[in-house]
Amino acid sequence: MSDEGSKSRLHIDSDWKTEAAQEKERLAKEETVSAEAGDTGAQAGASGFAELLNMLAMQAAIALGGYQGPGGERIPPNHAAAKHQIDLLEVLDQKTKGNLTDDEKRMLDSVLYELRIQYVQAVGGGAPTPSPGA
Repeated sequence: MSDEGSKSRLHIDSDWKTEAAQEKERLAKEETVSAEAGDTGAQAGASGFAELLNMLAMQAAIALGGYQGPGGERIPPNHAAAKHQIDLLEVLDQKTKGNLTDDEKRMLDSVLYELRIQYVQAVGGGAPTPSPGA
């Protein structure tokens, strides 16, 4: 019976330590390569700005009633929430003046323009107008 007890004991393989050490070395090499390539995170910052912009724009679009719920049901418009998200984008525009790349500024201006038009149409405004540059 003592043999059975020793056989059923948990055996911990030490290979995971080796694998963890190898993974740590691989990540360190990747960081070194990206640092040598001059990657200072500027691309990640631009990506982060676009993600923030998309998140706020998506919330505004959903609040305008432009999307369906997970079951296919219509999400009712919430004009107050849509206006709040558009206002947040306007604050972002004001607070980042002079600090955005041309692409970021163009993207922010375009998103704000489109959301403003959709908001005006949603609350009973006039006919749509062509977007700038069209």
